[in-house]
Formats: sequence, C-alpha cells, structure tokens
Amino acid sequence: MLISDWMTREVISVEPDVSMMKVSKIMKEKRIRRLPVVDADKKLLGIVTDRDIKEASPSKATTLDIHELYYLLSEIKVKDIMTKKPFTVLPEDTIERAALVMMEKRVGGLPVVDAQGKIAGIITESDIFKVLIAITGAHFGGVLLAFKLPNTEGSLKEVLEVLRHEQARIISILTSYGQQEEEGYRQVYVRIQDLEKNVLDALLEKLKKQFDLLYWAREHLHPVK
Repeated sequence: MLISDWMTREVISVEPDVSMMKVSKIMKEKRIRRLPVVDADKKLLGIVTDRDIKEASPSKATTLDIHELYYLLSEIKVKDIMTKKPFTVLPEDTIERAALVMMEKRVGGLPVVDAQGKIAGIITESDIFKVLIAITGAHFGGVLLAFKLPNTEGSLKEVLEVLRHEQARIISILTSYGQQEEEGYRQVYVRIQDLEKNVLDALLEKLKKQFDLLYWAREHLHPVK
C-alpha cells in the first residue's frame, strides 16, 4: 500500500513569517497537532508542532502583563521555533516505510513531498491506524484465530484447507515475525466471518487438535464508547 492512497492531500500549511500566536490559533480551530512550513512555492522548509509552541510559550508563572505577553507571542515567528529539514516521505513510498520512520524517529506525523521537495500531503499516526483496521478487516468483526506455525512451506496452506473444508469464510490473513517469536516459527492471524456457536465450537476443537492455536477471539460489531 502506497502513502499516496492514505495521506491527507488537503494540507494546511503556513509560511515562515507567520506568528506563533496565529499558528496556535490555527491548530486549535482545525484540531491538528502539526503544520508544515512552506515558502511561496509550497516547497517544504520545516514543520511546527503543538509541542514546539508549548516549549516556546512563556511559563504560566511569568511576571509579564497581558499586553507584554501578547506582544511577545506576536513577535515569535514560526521560523524561530520550527524543526528545519524534518523527516519526510514520498507519495510512492509504502505505508510500512512511513510507520517505520515514525517509530524509529519518534514522530507522530510526516510531511509527504514530491520529487521537487514541494508539499504533497501529510501522513500521521491516525492514518496508520486506518490502514491497520483496513488490512485486518477489524470493522467486519468476526472471529480472530491466532496460530503458531512452523516457518516452512505449506504450513499455512494446511490451516486454510481445514477452514475451507469447514466452510469458514476468510476475511483477512496476517503473518507476524515478532522479536520474541521462537526461531523457526511465526504467528499467523486469520479472521473469519462469525459462525453459529455449535459450528464454531466444533471448528475450534478441530483446529486445536491439528495446530498450535494460541488463542481465538470473537469480535462483535458495536459502537466504541
């Protein structure tokens, strides 16, 4: 999956001479946590986050009066507090790469730039969550089956053959090679459509006898409170 398919294209951005006060107002009104900083040609210069604004703001214990405080905030420009040369990705990069960069660099979002360095979009943690939900099929509910399988040819095929024989309809399949996984094995997660209790019970018993079924979970569709 490519970043271009999941990024936000209508990006709110600011130019470097905009005041910190105005940027703070934009973030609050638009309910966003970061803003790309661009020049007149939309070429990326940096990024400013809500954390940058908090760190640059005077302490609540300041002795400045309200007029002095507003003057100070209006004088601080985005270019004074932004992160220059931020980590970026390209539209044709994969979602996996974006997630890896965010995790390793400990950032919650990345500007997406084109080959000329112009802002093309932004990808955030929220977008990664949307991808996770999409590839797992979590919004369909159903039953999640977690297996520990040998990392050998045909091990997953055997599981799928049993599921097809029992007429279980598969929603998604994911494989994980976690850091704590035993060498020579992998964890495989298969989501199937929900089944009647007696049918599901019989299927689970069959799977437990033939494979290392780590756990299963029935996920009902209901609003999150």
